[in-house]
Amino acid sequence: MSENKKISATPIVRKFARELGADINKIKGSERKGRVTENDIKKYINFELNNDKKINQNINKNNKENQFKHSDFGEIEIKDIPRVKKFAAPFLSKSWSTIPHVTHHDEIDVTEMEDFRSKLKDNYSGEKIKLTPLVFIIKALVNALKKFPSFNSSIDDIETGKITYKKYFHIGIAVDTPHGLMVPKIRDVNRKGIGDLSKELIDISNKCRNLKIDKKEFYGGSITISSLGGIGGSFFTPIINYPEVAILGVSKSSKKQVYTDSDFKIRTILPISLSYDHRIIDGAEAARFCNELKENLGKNFAYMLAL
Repeated sequence: MSENKKISATPIVRKFARELGADINKIKGSERKGRVTENDIKKYINFELNNDKKINQNINKNNKENQFKHSDFGEIEIKDIPRVKKFAAPFLSKSWSTIPHVTHHDEIDVTEMEDFRSKLKDNYSGEKIKLTPLVFIIKALVNALKKFPSFNSSIDDIETGKITYKKYFHIGIAVDTPHGLMVPKIRDVNRKGIGDLSKELIDISNKCRNLKIDKKEFYGGSITISSLGGIGGSFFTPIINYPEVAILGVSKSSKKQVYTDSDFKIRTILPISLSYDHRIIDGAEAARFCNELKENLGKNFAYMLAL
């Protein structure tokens, strides 16, 4: 088909082609005067997918025929993939291949929050109370979700043109276990204080590590937090936990010299990485969401304790 020939198609059909990543100029229309329909686009994509599948099969076949074995180069050991990792692999692959990920990196000044956390003591015993920064981040995240409901949504099928907005606030927490990464949900975070969240976080993490958690607890989340704060690193690109539309990556905080209030001061800075589904959330909204987190965890963080 000549590239100069104007393709006949309605605006809706053209939009449908764009959403599926199809070049409408390469599609032959089945209706009068070559008008392209949605069905023509579907047939074209199926044809292209089948061609790609055959090509990949041939490539894989050739690779297998020509590839050396690992054992040809030295001693090896073969083990079974851990059951948890094997279970998670299809979900991760689906998320990465079907969701257009974008990651927004930012830094949050958590100096006041960390000072407060380090000075927490029991009113009766006077003993120091140990609270992970994660409980404060969870509360801040829920407050941001209330202002930006797009982050608390899901797209079950893009072709329906429908989006599901969740009225609940169930936060997924990525738990590092000897069996692999698990992401249980802490339910109804908006109704719980930081003390309750701290206890529940410990309890649910222990259940994951001891394989005592119900499978249902891995589903029905609003958004997920993946924290590497106890290990290290600056920034990373977390993979969205489908069918959620965003995930917050938290790295290790560090002391930095920052220019603030007309002077250079040593502040505690927390790096964050927000991955989001670009079909629903655009860059400007993601930046505003991170700004909300910065405000919630910054100098005015204390008001969250009453939420």
